[in-house]
Amino acid sequence: MNKFKKAVCLATALTLSLTCFSVTGCSADNEAVVTLRVANWEEYIDLGDWDDDEAIDIENPYTGEDCIIGTNSVCDDFEEWFNEQDYGFTVEVEYSTFGTNEDLYNRLNLGDIYDIVCPSDYLIMKLIDEDKVQPYSVEFQDPETETNYYAQNVSRYIDGDEDSIYYQYGWNGLAACYMWGTTGIVYNPEEVTSGDASTWGLLLNENYNRQVTIKDNVRDAYFVALAIVNAETLTGVISDDERSNILNATDDDTIAAAEDVLKAIKDNVYSFETDSGKADMVTGKVVANFQWSGDAIYILDEAESDESNATELWYSVPDECTNLWFDGWVMLKDGINGDENKQVAAEAFVNYLSRPDIAIRNMYYIGYTSSIACDLVLEYMDWNYGLDFDPESEDYCEIEDIYAYDLSQFFGDEDAIIYIDPAEIEVDNADCRQEVIEGCTYNVYSGGTIDRGRQLFAQYPTENVTARSVVMLDFGDDLAAINQMWINVRCLDLLDISPVVAGVTVGVIILLIAAAVVYSQRYKIFKPIHKPGYEKIN
Repeated sequence: MNKFKKAVCLATALTLSLTCFSVTGCSADNEAVVTLRVANWEEYIDLGDWDDDEAIDIENPYTGEDCIIGTNSVCDDFEEWFNEQDYGFTVEVEYSTFGTNEDLYNRLNLGDIYDIVCPSDYLIMKLIDEDKVQPYSVEFQDPETETNYYAQNVSRYIDGDEDSIYYQYGWNGLAACYMWGTTGIVYNPEEVTSGDASTWGLLLNENYNRQVTIKDNVRDAYFVALAIVNAETLTGVISDDERSNILNATDDDTIAAAEDVLKAIKDNVYSFETDSGKADMVTGKVVANFQWSGDAIYILDEAESDESNATELWYSVPDECTNLWFDGWVMLKDGINGDENKQVAAEAFVNYLSRPDIAIRNMYYIGYTSSIACDLVLEYMDWNYGLDFDPESEDYCEIEDIYAYDLSQFFGDEDAIIYIDPAEIEVDNADCRQEVIEGCTYNVYSGGTIDRGRQLFAQYPTENVTARSVVMLDFGDDLAAINQMWINVRCLDLLDISPVVAGVTVGVIILLIAAAVVYSQRYKIFKPIHKPGYEKIN
């Protein structure tokens, strides 16, 4: 703020005291300015600065442009959009990032104040249980309001009605879903068979010793361990509640069994990793990698576009189960602190991110799947992955077989179909019919079972995958016991060292100590030997 504006603010401070009660400054037209403090995952929002060739060739109904492109950061665009509305105040975004849910939670406990944050499902549950979450207003949840993009466009599979995931877990009205996905295995089909990639047991498969990686965090690792321990039960006939109970069990016997499995995994895998697995898959250092679906899409894209060593990688959801995860926006009571303008700004921020063109920008930029499911997002998916039925294209009518990939579970429309090359998926028991599309006759396959595929499958799983999915719950009071188990796995456990290794280690230590003593006393032990021609100076 320059000296002139500062002088104006000081001169009018008395008259603005009522309107600037919760503000951080004064705008040019003397409106209040609210600073919205946002905390989000690293690299989890469009930062803009796209090249022209990255433009998405879809008309943008919200800007009037003939394409969708990220010129500025979403936060900057939100400020401009918000401040053009008639809210009675302006907003500035103070944007922060965190690396893990635990990092965010520790910051909150240490006194950091945010108005709105984007944790994962289990931390959302924890914050709700601790009464730290500010509920969304009734107005925010009204789809009839023109700018309520979230209420209008969120996938009804995720939020919005009594059958949605958010209703089942009591998050509706307390959290707004941002991104979601599954967990699975990225693998190189030239090195790993689809059968081996169809089970979490791959992490224990000695045929791939030191060629596979697993996530270096206790929640994902614990989930996989329980899937391996209970593989026979999980692949049988089982109810959703039974599956959830098995994969969220935290009793002593279950924790002990998970520890044994994870120690065996540790002996077999190349590494426990947080982010390096992406590069290791692209470069071929490893042949399979436990991964979140969003990062899986990134890996598949990068490996395919690698000019020096282009590789076609696949994404598999194991037969036992998958973790259905959600990252969502929650407002915090400590941040909002009863300030109506703060809540209005926070809800407007979520709504802006939920505007379909902005959701597409974020999906394109980070590779993850937005909760927003509407015609424009479906058009983007078709633009990204669908076959080209343009009569002017070179391969028009040359393809005989196509697969009708059904997205109706997420888009709520039976016509939510994207036609793709069957080579992009591995499908069993599909139906087939002949159909004329844009003047060409195709063998159109549909239905069947799909457990492995390329980018579209990773982006939107099929119903047979979501049917065996489980949301991981907060560990609650058992967190300490599970963390201790993780310490036992990831740190050196002296009880696991064999007597031979222990004896060798002790012997080496003794030799090193002896060598150090001899070196320090070398002039007393050994008589100095002088080179000829030199005299010792007394």
